[in-house]
Amino acid sequence: MTTFVDRVELHVAAGNGGHGCASVHREKFKPLGGPDGGNGGRGGDVTLVVDQSVTTLLDYHHSPHRKATNGQPGAGDNRSGKDGQDLVLPVPDGTVVLDKQGNVLADLVGEGTTYVAGQGGRGGLGNAALASARRKAPGFALLGVPGESGDIVLELKTVADVALVGYPSAGKSSLISVLSAAKPKIADYPFTTLVPNLGVVTAGSTVYTIADVPGLIPGASQGKGLGLEFLRHVERCSVLVHVLDTATLESDRDPVSDLDIIEEELKQYGGLDDRPRIVVLNKIDIPDGQELADMIRPELEERGYRVFEASAVARTGLKELSFALAGIVAQARAAKPKEEATRIVIRPKAVDDAGFTVTFDQVNEVYRVRGEKPERWIRQTDFNNDEAVGYLADRLNRLGVEDALMKAGARTGDGVAIGPEENAVVFDWEPTMMAGAEMLGRRGEDHRLEAPRPAAQRRRDRDAERDEADQEFKEFGPF
Repeated sequence: MTTFVDRVELHVAAGNGGHGCASVHREKFKPLGGPDGGNGGRGGDVTLVVDQSVTTLLDYHHSPHRKATNGQPGAGDNRSGKDGQDLVLPVPDGTVVLDKQGNVLADLVGEGTTYVAGQGGRGGLGNAALASARRKAPGFALLGVPGESGDIVLELKTVADVALVGYPSAGKSSLISVLSAAKPKIADYPFTTLVPNLGVVTAGSTVYTIADVPGLIPGASQGKGLGLEFLRHVERCSVLVHVLDTATLESDRDPVSDLDIIEEELKQYGGLDDRPRIVVLNKIDIPDGQELADMIRPELEERGYRVFEASAVARTGLKELSFALAGIVAQARAAKPKEEATRIVIRPKAVDDAGFTVTFDQVNEVYRVRGEKPERWIRQTDFNNDEAVGYLADRLNRLGVEDALMKAGARTGDGVAIGPEENAVVFDWEPTMMAGAEMLGRRGEDHRLEAPRPAAQRRRDRDAERDEADQEFKEFGPF
């Protein structure tokens, strides 16, 4: 049964915005009391948050589909819909977020670091919010915007100060068990360690973390064995420790060749040339191991390595090793730039920024309009409502889409597509589109509200007849 997962593909979907409501207030003796449709609620976001209590991505391996709740639609009597609940997904410290193409979207390091993986959709406006002096009683409302959805990849890169690298059964897990309080699985057969082990070491006033990288063998950087799966865990470490087995029973291996092979794999993986190296000659408690350590130590020191002899069984050489690692870690921490609070930079858009582009698609022979506002307005429009379509036409015209199409060479009857190619709204362009639905008059007006009541109309008719009679009396005199 899988207990450790450090790479998953996650399918996230933010909540959709709730639809606005088109409603007219009604009560006794006042059947048309004006628009009172409420706005739709906002859809919930999908947010990744670093949680120190989480150490694996196992939950997302078993449940890769995550969706936030939708916003509720608006209702009459100016009642707005409830916002959707945000979905917070805890991830381990050191999680990297990538897209399907491998591009890094976020590097989540530090408790509480967040990343919005899916933005919730905006709620649609009700007809009460759309009412204005010219549009007194809109007979339509805006639809809610769908939330963002897509696939992301989560990769865990262990946040450790020291990484132990070496052949299987070189004694890395044994060293961690005696240097720290970690209790890894230890056995005398290859690939005992199937997941990285992490331990905390205290040396004087310095506290640092140490991790081992399992499964490094020749060809690991190309995917052989388990090495490629776990090499990412050494990327954040400040120092690399080569653990060499001086008591190996394999006749075709020796500590120096093991070191050269591991170094070649690290070089092929890339990005680790600047990390300091330390060599630990392990298992010197065995007589043959001590003799071999004495033979190869001068050669390793000539190469520039700091060499330590240690034995996890006899617990010799551990104190010197732990304090040496503490010194290197302390230097690396001091060399790092101080972290500053994130500065909030506001970059307002230029005044003359149109916010959309118009290009001619020669393959489909349509003029394609792309932009955040036009595409959002398209998603918010109920195309079964002529008044809503006319309102959309007015918005596009005010934004300048009509003028941009004319400048691009569009003529009456040419196809116009708004939105991405796979999900665009296509229509035949009419330059008079700015007039909208001509039979409706001005957008959103209800002529019943402007018509006078019958009694008032009869009074006006009588006054008009009296004025006409008075005018005839002045011109022609009494009959």
